[in-house]
Amino acid sequence: MQSTVRSAIRTKPYFYIALLCLLMTVAACSSGGNGPVGGAGASGTKAADGAEKAGEAKKLTLLYNFKSSSLDPHNGAIPLRMGVTETLVRMDEKLEVKPWLAVKWTAKDEWTWVFTIRDSVTFQDGTKLDAAAVKASFERGVAASKSLASALKIASMEASGQELTVVTTEPSPSFPSELVNPSAAVISVEAEKKMGKDAFNLAPVGTGPFQVKQFKPNIEIALERYEGYWDGKAKLNEVTVKFNEDANVRVLALQSGEADIAYHIPAESVASLEKDSRLRVESVAGLRVHFLLYNQKKTLMQDIKVRKAIDLLLNRVSIAKDVMLGHAVPANGPFNSSLPFGSKDQVQKPDPAGAKKLLEEAGFQAGADGKLAKDGQWLTLELITYKGRPELPLIAQLLQSDAAAAGVTMNIKTVENVDTYLRENKDWDLATYSNSTAPRGDGGFFLNSAFMPGGALNAAGLDSPDLKEVIGRLNAAGDIGKRVQLTQEAVGVIKRELPQSYAVYPNIVVGVNKRVSNWKPGAEEYYIVTNQMDVK
Repeated sequence: MQSTVRSAIRTKPYFYIALLCLLMTVAACSSGGNGPVGGAGASGTKAADGAEKAGEAKKLTLLYNFKSSSLDPHNGAIPLRMGVTETLVRMDEKLEVKPWLAVKWTAKDEWTWVFTIRDSVTFQDGTKLDAAAVKASFERGVAASKSLASALKIASMEASGQELTVVTTEPSPSFPSELVNPSAAVISVEAEKKMGKDAFNLAPVGTGPFQVKQFKPNIEIALERYEGYWDGKAKLNEVTVKFNEDANVRVLALQSGEADIAYHIPAESVASLEKDSRLRVESVAGLRVHFLLYNQKKTLMQDIKVRKAIDLLLNRVSIAKDVMLGHAVPANGPFNSSLPFGSKDQVQKPDPAGAKKLLEEAGFQAGADGKLAKDGQWLTLELITYKGRPELPLIAQLLQSDAAAAGVTMNIKTVENVDTYLRENKDWDLATYSNSTAPRGDGGFFLNSAFMPGGALNAAGLDSPDLKEVIGRLNAAGDIGKRVQLTQEAVGVIKRELPQSYAVYPNIVVGVNKRVSNWKPGAEEYYIVTNQMDVK
């Protein structure tokens, strides 16, 4: 059974009937009433033909792997990722915090930060960006997003010209890095007042190089260049962003010329794409980890022996080799081991015998068929996965196979909006999940959002006193060396309590038409559509 699953994962043939259905889906996405605004379908044709005609508008089509039903700039990353909004600071390629809408900032004391706002910026409605506008945007953000309010901990703000003073409720030495958060994007509150909240969340007004021309929820965004962009007018006139969670459709759209960039290509498609002279594949080491999330609201998952047993069934090397085909490395904790605060421990090897022993200690006994049971009930677990990241369902299948060999039955359920499902349903025991754990070059974001009560990524409602104590000390630490030490201490608690099991650190794999120039995916996964990207 196990070898069959691994063989299927490696080969995963595309049958003709599946291809026909997928091609029909691609055609439907690029024509008729659901077609791209402003002739973006023609952009795909140009991608196939190779060159723009002299003087013709430059257009690009990008396929993204997650749907978006709203462009609320304070409750989602899409507006920032697609070049509509910007933040006061941003991460550079070295994962260092650099100026963006703020030219500089200083700490007056442990609670007080002063930001100088860039003086030459206008919103896409033509109004000037000043400290008062940033203050209004932050007020809107913390009112609209509990997670942003929890992260920023703003007690008060004062605006004077281009100078914004922020006072936090507690010492916050890492406050500038918190502003990298896409939900901390700066938007025009005045524009929202004129448009109304609902209309604004369909077409937010920011300071980025592109503005929203039209948004079809869960289908596509039509973007057009903002001519007054402060950092140099974009090279592209229009960008169409289409949403499709089917990885095979994204691959076919790239191959057919319907898309210029296709995000999160399945590893098994890389070889065929690399043989196409029109295309290239970017495989970039990122800051993400694929992992298992345990639902400790379920009595069974509260037993650490059960969680440790599942951890021993997780074959990290096989996932990196057979599922990711080398576009990942086995994980030994939440943070990539190449980071200063990443764990240096050896990667956990699979141990089915050890897993079975732990489950027996937890009260389960094997029947004649080898299946484990307790008090007359089979050990059956509900495993949630989703297609937005094509490798996660395959990881679920691999774990299901290895668990069955140890007498554990896992039922796999694929859902669409995984975050909503995990928060609103109680029927799940574990889930394949994925997060960028160090998007700001620091472990504080992930630790706070994934393990603190009320955190944006804490769908299981985890509440560990030991972990909260360490994270509290981390939040108050300003010295980099001390923060690294405390982050590693927190990782030690995580490994001891095992609220999650970490599988692999995946690469960001993106298919690109060679007509696209001056662009590559970034490890932080934040800045996708830029003013510098171009087409030949």
